[in-house]
Formats: sequence, C-alpha cells, structure tokens
Amino acid sequence: MPIVMRKDGYRFFFFSKEGNESPHVHVEYGDGYVKCWLEPIRLAYSRGLIRRQLAKLLTLVEETQFYFIAYWHEYFS
Repeated sequence: MPIVMRKDGYRFFFFSKEGNESPHVHVEYGDGYVKCWLEPIRLAYSRGLIRRQLAKLLTLVEETQFYFIAYWHEYFS
C-alpha cells in the first residue's frame, strides 16, 4: 500500500491490487476515509468527514491531480 502524499493531516495512498480500476486515490483523515476518482475528480465513497474537511480534501486533490495520475500510471505499469 504505497503512501503517495501526506499533507495537513490527510494521508493519500493506493492499494497495491487496484491497477485494473480507473485512477483514484484513497485518503484517511482521523477516523474518516475517502475514495476519490481522479479523472474527473469526484468522490466515490466517503465516511466520517464533515463537509469542511471534504472541501479541503477535494481542493488538495485538485491541486495535485496530475501528480497523483502520473504516480498511478508509474506504479501500476
């Protein structure tokens, strides 16, 4: 399970056996958990985060979308 980035308490990571899915990132923040698709950016699943935390998370994903996608293709190729 490679950790892609840590920022502002959010931990962004991939699961090693998900290369057959579209690019996405998993995120943990405290007890909360999110799966976020990267092309286009949208939430696949979220639990335990309030609206403000989700907004911050989506902003971070937007700012680093190209990095996450490049890392995804490098890791799963």
